[in-house]
Amino acid sequence: MNSLIEAKNTIESKLNGAKPTIGLILGSGLGVLAEEITSPTVIKYQDIPGFPSSTVAGHKGQLVIGELEGKTVVAMQGRFHFYEGYDMSLVTLPVRVMKAIGVEKLIVTNAAGGINENFEAGNLMLIKDHINQFGTNPLIGKNDDSQGVRFPDMSNAYSRELLDLAESAAEEQNVTVQKGVYVGTTGPSYETPAEVRMLRKMGGDAVGMSTVPEVIVARHSEIEVLGISCISNMAAGILDQPLTHDEVMETTELVKQDFLTLVKSIIKKL
Repeated sequence: MNSLIEAKNTIESKLNGAKPTIGLILGSGLGVLAEEITSPTVIKYQDIPGFPSSTVAGHKGQLVIGELEGKTVVAMQGRFHFYEGYDMSLVTLPVRVMKAIGVEKLIVTNAAGGINENFEAGNLMLIKDHINQFGTNPLIGKNDDSQGVRFPDMSNAYSRELLDLAESAAEEQNVTVQKGVYVGTTGPSYETPAEVRMLRKMGGDAVGMSTVPEVIVARHSEIEVLGISCISNMAAGILDQPLTHDEVMETTELVKQDFLTLVKSIIKKL
């Protein structure tokens, strides 16, 4: 709790009264959206009490706060992952801080492997639900009733209203989107072909190593969530090729314009 209060106070001291109501978590290769924010206040994670470092390529490691499509937003240009060795409370601390500074809606993005064989690398997938395969939950432990209820409802983890709004924005901007279920796993190794077949039978359409913990905490905090995955590669065993992080970065670069167009259009509608 002390880290939360200190982080909140540090961030607010730099905002000159600005009150962001929309949060953005930008995944691997997708941090380019933060470059679109005007009149930005940039705060390095290392300068925020309690924040760890973001150690993964494609994650700049800073908060960017400012105006985007007429709305005041706070963007995480890089996130923290469980596989980096951070406790779940640290992985999700930025979501708690976003809530504390006034965020009501969260757009969470990621690069993910395609499980659904109808998908292609470069597709954008609107997340309609998720499957938690982390083997843990960020809410385990003593519940702080001031943060949220002991047993939060996850039946509408990804806001149906925001999902409809995103589909409308995609249609207006002529951006093709898929819809599907995101499976969150610990990583950092990619899944085996057998694991991918299992996840497909479970109902998964895409798989990645993030997002689920943040969404659970966002819903615990009563923040509305919209999730967007960039299908950066097809998961193991679908195509006869090895998986690399370089491929992830290359694909997100190719889909950059559609991603920017879609998310900016969504924010304009919020």
